[in-house]
Amino acid sequence: MRITTIISRIIFPIFLAVMLMPCPALHAETMRKPAFAGSFYPHDAKQLTALIERLTTDAAETKLSLPADRPLKALVMPHAGYPYSGLTAAHASRVLSAGQFKKVILMGPDHRVGFRGCAVSHVDAYDTPLGPVPLHPDAARLREQSEIFRAISLSDKNEHSIEVIIPFLKYYLKDFSLVPIVMGPGDIGQYVDAVDTIIGPDTLVVASSDLSHFLTYKDAVEKDRATIDMILRLDDETLSKSPDRACGMIPLQVLIRLARRHNWEPVLLHACNSGDTAGDRQRVVGYAAIAFYKNYGETAMPDQKTTPAQFIGEKEGEALLNVARAAIAEKFNAPDDNAGNAAASIADDILNMRRGTFVTLKIDHQLRGCIGNLSPDRKLIDSIKENAISAAFRDPRFRPLSREELDKVDIEISLLTEPQPLVYTDGKDLVAKLRPTIDGVILRKGPYSSTFLPQVWEQLPDAEMFLDHLCLKAGLPAKAWRRPGLEVMTYQVQYFEEKR
Repeated sequence: MRITTIISRIIFPIFLAVMLMPCPALHAETMRKPAFAGSFYPHDAKQLTALIERLTTDAAETKLSLPADRPLKALVMPHAGYPYSGLTAAHASRVLSAGQFKKVILMGPDHRVGFRGCAVSHVDAYDTPLGPVPLHPDAARLREQSEIFRAISLSDKNEHSIEVIIPFLKYYLKDFSLVPIVMGPGDIGQYVDAVDTIIGPDTLVVASSDLSHFLTYKDAVEKDRATIDMILRLDDETLSKSPDRACGMIPLQVLIRLARRHNWEPVLLHACNSGDTAGDRQRVVGYAAIAFYKNYGETAMPDQKTTPAQFIGEKEGEALLNVARAAIAEKFNAPDDNAGNAAASIADDILNMRRGTFVTLKIDHQLRGCIGNLSPDRKLIDSIKENAISAAFRDPRFRPLSREELDKVDIEISLLTEPQPLVYTDGKDLVAKLRPTIDGVILRKGPYSSTFLPQVWEQLPDAEMFLDHLCLKAGLPAKAWRRPGLEVMTYQVQYFEEKR
């Protein structure tokens, strides 16, 4: 008994100590191992480093004009095998440097599983031949705050759209933490709002996407050029109508909406296809690298951030359209029972925010009235109601709307950012600085002034013609914008239109 007792006293503490020691096997399971090293890119660290360095040297030969006084906020990068898309991906070297960002939100498309919502890895780190990249705590926060984001192990182990980009980021940024998000179909607006909550001043957002797939070289060049133009114009609506333009369509949509929300301006770094690099020209895949820079205007502060409340979701937009229609109907003693419910469905912080708004009425796609206020001097709910009534009954260009026309009219509401002065040297510089489809423009000279919403670019896509008509609207000569003394301001718009 004494021997047994002595042995027990010796063995139990040793057993307990062993149980409390870190378990190497368990720790290894929290590291996401590379699945495509050795196929999409070299698995050997020296070979991988040499390849990235060579691609970086080649990328440096491209002549680029990059903003020197504005911070980088986001990138579009391709995710194919390095022999094919590596040169384009390496153009990230033109805008990235060691220590530049502490956190990277990397959004890639789902290629291999098929799921709705977003997959966010639950591992501690992604391993690479160049060393591990730890996950940022925000990855767990996304999973905790919404059922849209969840861990999907099968996707985590097999998806290449995230993995293939990380070695480039590791080589250029050195030390950073990662929020990997693989995106499937879902509510893009919810994705945008969720991602926006984890963007800080030290965050880089990356959308992983290739462009067209398996077209002939000539057709791919033409299609990709149009796709890149849509991205540069931040036109996610037109882009999303052709899902085959890019395999990373959903990450691109999210990035474009973030860019519009925060006034990030895109700059094309490089574009090519596999026919230019390592493939034949009968069935090619397209690639692009695009950088997004913060555009402050003349008065914004570097750390200023648009709050989520300033961006209105689709449901709130539909409710505000109902409020506008109900305000007009009430003037005909035809109250809309949905009006109260519409306003009640919108959060108070949205109803009470102060924004410039315009309300536009159309019948058979023809303008029937448009009135608004540029300055944020009224609560949103009051601004929408008052401008709806003014557009219907007080636009001096039209007779008052009739009861019969109310049933035919389509309503559009526009929510404006605060106008910012645009500094330019001459007419040519003014044309170069305007962003078609993005900027609303205000012209002022003495007592004369006028504005066009960004939607007007659809009818007047040429910048010079746009400015000619805007001058005429103000009562100035058409070419007044070519002469000095004209004050120009720009603003951006989020707009909603009825779907009837």
